[in-house]
Amino acid sequence: MRLLRGLTGLVLVLLALLPVANRLYAFLAQPLLAKLPKGGQLIATQVASPFFAPMKLAFFVALMIAMPWLLYQLWAFVAPGLYRREKRLALPLLASALALFYAGCAFAYFLVLPMVFGFLARVTPDGVAMMTDISAYLDFVLVLFLAFGLAFELPVALVILALLGWVTPTQLREGRGYAIVGIFIVAAIVTPPDVVSQLMLAVPMVLLYEAGILAARLVAPRPGRDGASA
Repeated sequence: MRLLRGLTGLVLVLLALLPVANRLYAFLAQPLLAKLPKGGQLIATQVASPFFAPMKLAFFVALMIAMPWLLYQLWAFVAPGLYRREKRLALPLLASALALFYAGCAFAYFLVLPMVFGFLARVTPDGVAMMTDISAYLDFVLVLFLAFGLAFELPVALVILALLGWVTPTQLREGRGYAIVGIFIVAAIVTPPDVVSQLMLAVPMVLLYEAGILAARLVAPRPGRDGASA
């Protein structure tokens, strides 16, 4: 029943978005269109892409909007089997994970995409028209959204690792240098090949790593607590 309720909510949101799917795509295309030369536009190189690209975007947006409802159904399914302390910790973690994912997507749209497309427009050789296919553009943007959304989950991941006892705040602090190197490597892999976009992913991740250390200090099991409880 929880699964059916979750899917029903997702379908209802998707049906509500289908009539405005083209407007959603126009909104998504603004960061690129604003950087193109006068008269520049997106193109469709496949016969059905003008139909399927907006539909694909509508499904992604519907999934984002319905995510709180889907997570609530998941929570209602697993909550009866959790202890009180687990419930008390799980709800803030779920809410934080959702908020951070939304923040990562917003950061990518409002800050990263204009910088990336501005860079790509500047490096386009003379005599070459920058005309991107709508399906390729959508895939590129969705990958960036997922990359930044998941990257912003770093504090939540560190807190979970600390709760499980796999790492301690002290280990996280001592491994800060290795973490920063790893963050820059990940940023270089998942972003376009320009320094600006790599820094725009790496710098927030470094700050989020520091935030994760602070949060882990608040929730990590303290030595001797279990023995005192026993």
